[in-house]
Amino acid sequence: MSPTPTDVEVPEPTAAERVHSLLGAASSVVIRAYGERHDLDTPVSVHGSRLRLRAPLDAPLTLAVIREQDGLAVVLDLTDIAPVAVRDRVRGRLTLAGRLHLAHLADDGLSVHLRLDVAHAVLSTPYGTSAVTGADLALAAPDPLARHEARLLTHLADDHPDVLAVLTRLLDPRLLAGRPEIRPLALDRYGLVLRLDHPHGHRDVRLVFPERADDADEFGRLVHQLLTAAHCALPAHHS
Repeated sequence: MSPTPTDVEVPEPTAAERVHSLLGAASSVVIRAYGERHDLDTPVSVHGSRLRLRAPLDAPLTLAVIREQDGLAVVLDLTDIAPVAVRDRVRGRLTLAGRLHLAHLADDGLSVHLRLDVAHAVLSTPYGTSAVTGADLALAAPDPLARHEARLLTHLADDHPDVLAVLTRLLDPRLLAGRPEIRPLALDRYGLVLRLDHPHGHRDVRLVFPERADDADEFGRLVHQLLTAAHCALPAHHS
């Protein structure tokens, strides 16, 4: 998630890290092959430039993979949806191309593990488009908060609107003109992205943590540090 840029460069995940995190947090994907669409309810694990997925043994996609000895050319589609209800919830769209192979039969005897060798991927967000190669993905690591992001953001939005109000003291008061609705949009090891929702549109701003988060348990501590800084800041004036 790349909020509207400012004159100050702020740390944020690379495109490859975002792709890695998005895949690792997914519970379903869409695979396109030979003009056909296949919806798979499966987690995705990333191993270097290879993905592991699971599919029913008798699924049309599985049968197509079995027929292709050199692998089935496919495109994987994945949409990044904000876990908190906001206007324009699509945070990004991932399109990944590669070849799909049969790995082995699952223990239940009713499904198979598939291996997708990544050739390249494209991640499109409201702020731009980035190309990622299989080599880029192999060198990247998932964000440690990715699998916990939905839970943490939902908890923040539903149970702590007071915290969001205090955090706005860290923003340029001009951004708060018109009293926008403040919602948490995204979270990663580097910080928290807030959505400022106005009747005429929206703007996303990033609050940078004082230090990188190494795991989800550090989220509360880092937000507390932001709150301490916000309490020391002058109250933001609304107009």
